Amino acid sequence: MQTVYPALTWDIFCTVIDNYGDAGVCWRLAHNLAQRGQAVRLWIDQPDILTGLAPHGHERVQILPWHAPLPTTPGDVLVEAFGVHLDARVQAWRSPSSVWINLEYLSAEDYVARCHLLQSPVMSGPAAGASKVFFYPGFTEATGGLLREVDLLAQHTAFQTQRDAFLHSLGVTQPERPTASLFCYEPPALKQWLAQWQTGNILVMQGRGANAVRQALQGTPEHLVMLPWLTQSNFDRVLWASDFNAVRGEDSLVRALWAGQPLLWHIYQQDDNAHHDKLHAFLDWLQAPTDLRDMHYVWNGMTTGKLPAPTPDRLHEWHACIQAARARLLQQPDLVNQLLSYVIQQRGIVL
Repeated sequence: MQTVYPALTWDIFCTVIDNYGDAGVCWRLAHNLAQRGQAVRLWIDQPDILTGLAPHGHERVQILPWHAPLPTTPGDVLVEAFGVHLDARVQAWRSPSSVWINLEYLSAEDYVARCHLLQSPVMSGPAAGASKVFFYPGFTEATGGLLREVDLLAQHTAFQTQRDAFLHSLGVTQPERPTASLFCYEPPALKQWLAQWQTGNILVMQGRGANAVRQALQGTPEHLVMLPWLTQSNFDRVLWASDFNAVRGEDSLVRALWAGQPLLWHIYQQDDNAHHDKLHAFLDWLQAPTDLRDMHYVWNGMTTGKLPAPTPDRLHEWHACIQAARARLLQQPDLVNQLLSYVIQQRGIVL
């Protein structure tokens, strides 16, 4: 049974780094809150991006540019997304009674559970003396959980009868063939992977990966569909319609987990190779079989060699792995429920 929370006003501040990354997560957060009766003001430095991601918006979400005049009344909750810095104007505007949350990046590493819900005092500026809390998304009950819409599984189930029609609408002429989606950066083993799926459909998302595919193939084979920029809803549907999902970044990884199909994660590369530890931690949590680990290592350039072939037996095993991981996640409270519970507790509201 879904808990009914009192309606509060949330101010979420976002700086765009990646269309499907920071902006995508912040929109999903705002939409999830609105689904549960909350009023949200989403402050974003590039608001036009949301026209493509969420063209229909939500009546309870107001999208505002960073430079817009501040409302007379600050919100009940202030969210800094991914360490975005709030300037003096915003710090002076916030109410001392507002719950101040720093929403952090997603990781399966051990430090997440240690740092989740730690307080951070503000040492300078108009808000000096105040405190904000680190809220870490994660994969275990000791973390803040993952974004999950209240009707996600119902939507997923209902979509199955629409799958073939949806693929036809994208330009797939033979939806009965094995289908893979591709959303990546420039993986070293891209040509290998494309060759492995040459007897199936490949749905290529726009972005850096699409440019890499064009360079790798220097043409568009019949089985390959170059998709337009997608709304978040259609992005999810592509994952649901595919038998294998190669995804990048954090938001699309979570959506691929909810899709429940075999997946391959292209993690964002960091100069000091800190992403290696992050990938190892995720694969450990996933309880990934050896060949699925090997595929991730080659795909991410951590090792060289051949990608494990997606044989029917392997796909069956990988599917079982993702399904088991999804089942574990479904037993845990989602991120928005945890945020709401925390805020209600901090404000002393009795349900």
